Amino acid sequence: MPSPLPLAAIPRAALPALLAAAPKAELHLHIEGTLEPELMFALARRNGVALPYADVAALRAAYAFADLQSFLDLYYAGASVLLTAQDFEDMAYAYFERAAADRIRRAEIFFDPQTHTARGVPLATVMAGLEAAIARAARDLNLSVALIPCFLRHLSEADALQTLEALLPYRARLLGVGLDSSERDHPPEKFSRVFAKARELGLRIVAHAGEEGPPAYIWGALNALGAERIDHGVRCLEDPALVAELRRRAVPLTVCPLSNLKLCVVPDLAAHPLPELLRQGLKVMLNSDDPAYFGGYLGENLRQCFEALPELDATAAYTLLRNGFEASFAGPAEQARWIAELDEVFAGFSAATETR
Repeated sequence: MPSPLPLAAIPRAALPALLAAAPKAELHLHIEGTLEPELMFALARRNGVALPYADVAALRAAYAFADLQSFLDLYYAGASVLLTAQDFEDMAYAYFERAAADRIRRAEIFFDPQTHTARGVPLATVMAGLEAAIARAARDLNLSVALIPCFLRHLSEADALQTLEALLPYRARLLGVGLDSSERDHPPEKFSRVFAKARELGLRIVAHAGEEGPPAYIWGALNALGAERIDHGVRCLEDPALVAELRRRAVPLTVCPLSNLKLCVVPDLAAHPLPELLRQGLKVMLNSDDPAYFGGYLGENLRQCFEALPELDATAAYTLLRNGFEASFAGPAEQARWIAELDEVFAGFSAATETR
């Protein structure tokens, strides 16, 4: 949506401060992907789990990924330290503190039940820890958080159906369901019956598609799963008909630039398709995906993108941030409150520019 404010005069030099000050929404964040190496080692010591790395420096040195699968192998290994409700609470609250520092107002966070239940960690343990952290974040950080469990696409449809069944006692505390993990050779259609059941339960639908997978996977997520948001979606530009359909439906794309860079989807941020996605009129916003592994939380994703992509200006900043609130599944009153705060921050920078 075009800004109601006069933003064209805001200089690029002011953008870092503007981006830092603005309220934000994060819609593509895997809570297990916020497990920083320091906390990973602390939890490993607490739980008597041996990690295959000598120290934090050695673990960080392993964060050189050739593709999505090489990241996932390390990601799932890191999750092995999460065993108790306190572990999940500590991990989630550490992210919520960073989110509050980034001025995030709304976070719709993913978690992977199958990653934990497959290790013998009860779903009740996962939920207890996450819910305790969410309650603290609402009370102490004024942060609105909602939970979206994701099905692992490299596992079977039957496993996903069992996981959905196990989630039923927690239905009132879940916003929706998603689909993540390795895209290659796992098209969305594999899970069409799972998502049909989720829709019957009134759960909102999101799905990873079009990161490593082809544009056909985005079509599949839309048509076979009923996805209301596409997580990543950057490869949509390879299919003009798909771009037109995404624009017609105003389907949000939760783009994660530092993730795309770290997983070799783009060779460098200067080559990222974000400006073209905006030029095509697509409803794009930025997110951090798995920030502990990819080198930056939401604020850092914004900062680095605006530094690397000179086409992005204050109008693009406003569009991206407002899209985040509008693409959230929060109610209209909450969205309106956050957007009013966003307008106030941008108006302040605009006024400061005009008085110089």
